Amino acid sequence: MSPEVISMREPDEPTTSERVLLSSGRYVLFGPFRIDQQRQEVTRNGSRLKLQGKVYQVLLTLLEKPGEVVTREELRMRLWPADTHVNYDANVNTTVNKLRQALGDSSDQPLYIETIPRKGYCLLVQPEVSDKSPHSQLAHSQSSADSAQESSRRAGGLVFSRSDIAIVLGVIGLILAGMLLGAGITRLWISHAMPVFPYPLATSFSHSSATALF
Repeated sequence: MSPEVISMREPDEPTTSERVLLSSGRYVLFGPFRIDQQRQEVTRNGSRLKLQGKVYQVLLTLLEKPGEVVTREELRMRLWPADTHVNYDANVNTTVNKLRQALGDSSDQPLYIETIPRKGYCLLVQPEVSDKSPHSQLAHSQSSADSAQESSRRAGGLVFSRSDIAIVLGVIGLILAGMLLGAGITRLWISHAMPVFPYPLATSFSHSSATALF
């Protein structure tokens, strides 16, 4: 038996502590993915991924040792009992490739699962374990952000009620009405004043003409 398998079975090794950490919460988060361990569901941005049992077990095995090498022997022991007669190498490769496809990952430019030649695989991201649903956390953060924005608006004196807006619109309407009324009065005064000017001129002309005649 290889030393890597023996170390995995030791109760005081870091691998065991990582597994206790993984089982300390219902939800496991990494990147855009969320794992509900109670329901054994994996979602990406709310959309459920269809993972077969062994593919799901490979994902959990990698999550238990983030940043560390998970050997092919560890995966074999996790996925198949000792008395199972299968082509382990081919089946491990197939299962890991199915997991990569589900995560949208690739072996050439890995984002989540890196192949360690002649050894095994390594999870490139650090998962987070929580007992609270990410949806409830998002709603709480959104409500907190809304409350903060409301407080800042009130602190800056930028909050207007509907009655305040109605008063402002009424004042603007009165000002416009006053301007229109003033313009109308001015135009009426001009229209009445203009015909008055020719009469004195005609009267003066008549006096001067009469004086010339006499």
